[in-house]
Amino acid sequence: MVDASFGYALFMGFLSFFSPCILPMVPFYLCYMAGLSMSELRADEGIAPGAQKRLIVSAIFFSLGVTTIFVLIGMAAAGVGALFADSMDILRYVAAAVLAIFGLHFLGVIRVPFLYREARMESQADPKTVFGAYAMGLAFGFGWTPCAGPAISAILAIAMMGSVTKGGALLLVYGIGMTAPFVVAALFSGAFLRWSARHRDKLAYVEKIMGVMLLLFAVLIATNTVNYIAELMLRLVPSWGRIG
Repeated sequence: MVDASFGYALFMGFLSFFSPCILPMVPFYLCYMAGLSMSELRADEGIAPGAQKRLIVSAIFFSLGVTTIFVLIGMAAAGVGALFADSMDILRYVAAAVLAIFGLHFLGVIRVPFLYREARMESQADPKTVFGAYAMGLAFGFGWTPCAGPAISAILAIAMMGSVTKGGALLLVYGIGMTAPFVVAALFSGAFLRWSARHRDKLAYVEKIMGVMLLLFAVLIATNTVNYIAELMLRLVPSWGRIG
């Protein structure tokens, strides 16, 4: 049976990567992990094979570190939901209200001041080593930027209504959606940096899309109809009913 929440988690993770708070940071992370300057990464002739390999391996372990934190948070959210199972209706309405506020913020209808602040945790480990890149990912996972926070909160709201296993799986999918583009960016660093510089002015559209998605799931969570999307998907593509 198709579970629409996993598709939503993947899509929101992908949007989070391209959000105005995360995408502009990516070139600096790539430079830091490769031990190269921005101009060296942007060079048309590419970077040395050794540096390229080091960058890709570091990006993979950085992504694993980020995703590890997300999975633990998802499992914790599901555990909290289980503790307050008797008050699930109240929690659902509260979660829907928070998501609606975040959605309106991204659409520019209201402004939530704390979403403009950025939370960070620094890692002292060398990012050019496997351990250092993983530790750096753990630090980033703990101190994700507030603009990614609302997207994660939407997935956590769904995770709270399921099992611990599903909570961890949802945030695993979200983490894959957010970090897979980072690995691709490391693989094609020069082309990615040139592309991101050309399209930076379009990041505002990502916020609008995220705002609409947050409002949509606020309604679905408040009305307890998240599975409606799964039913709609099954009507459109009946063969998906054999998945899972």
